[in-house]
Amino acid sequence: MSDPEVMFNDMVELGAERTRRAGPYLEFLRVPSMSAGVYVLGAGSLDGQSPHRQDELYYVVRGKARMRAGAHERSVGEGSLIFVAAGVEHRFYDIEEEITVLVFFAPAEAE
Repeated sequence: MSDPEVMFNDMVELGAERTRRAGPYLEFLRVPSMSAGVYVLGAGSLDGQSPHRQDELYYVVRGKARMRAGAHERSVGEGSLIFVAAGVEHRFYDIEEEITVLVFFAPAEAE
């Protein structure tokens, strides 16, 4: 992925590309200062994340689940914003409805 000066994306197109690649996560932006992707987990599925070396911000586009981050737990849904500091154990669970999340890492997620 090149270092873009400007990038426009569409959630429908990103969703279609993620489906074509058959994985829960699709990175759509990577520059040195940050990276971003779309993360989708189906109802009842398991979130296999492990702690990241970067700070992370989640924006829930749609769906319902619970999230555990460190010692904190909360129901999340459309419009929820969740910040998780680097190194903190976290994951979505009790996924009631397929959840679609925009994920932002700063600096860019390590490959």
